Amino acid sequence: MQPACLGFRVHSGWGALVVVARQSGRWQVLQRRRINVVDGKMAGHAQPYHFAREQPLAEAKKHIGRCAAVSLRLAQEALQELIDQLSQEHRVASAAIVLASGRALPELNRILASHPLIHTAEGELFRTAFSNACEALGIPVTGIRERELAQRAQAVFEKSAASLPVELAAAAKHLGPPWGQDQKAAALAAAVVLAASSTAKVAAMKT
Repeated sequence: MQPACLGFRVHSGWGALVVVARQSGRWQVLQRRRINVVDGKMAGHAQPYHFAREQPLAEAKKHIGRCAAVSLRLAQEALQELIDQLSQEHRVASAAIVLASGRALPELNRILASHPLIHTAEGELFRTAFSNACEALGIPVTGIRERELAQRAQAVFEKSAASLPVELAAAAKHLGPPWGQDQKAAALAAAVVLAASSTAKVAAMKT
């Protein structure tokens, strides 16, 4: 069964997902989806830290915890459905998540006192939901900072790195639009992780 890699670029409440595989030296883009991980009936779920800002600290912690748990469940359900659909021909072997700056977050009270940190924390909450969902399904996850994507691609693909985004876009044409920055970054991250894991396996077999 052919290995495939999930690539994610995550926003507040949803993630852009691209599934990439490679067969006979040619890239395949198997799926392109938007996965929502917000329960519309749950107050404050789309922007949990914004909502929690107006609550006492203890209630804020509970609200954020509930939101994180629901997002994890929704992400896991969506990914399990996708894995089942791919399972006849492809095995989801890995996942790549495009990260932001990677700055460590302070304590909750300091986050809630800063609007920029609230946005950072919300992004991290939803990225964590996708990451934890993958791990719960037995899929190893690699995070790549967006500003380092081109460098990582260069390290893995060397001279062919420059043409890789064009190859991936061509492989995705059968899916139709959109193919914007979300899909480009998610696909590139997935290609890097898939190729790097394949190289590592080959090296391990030779030792």
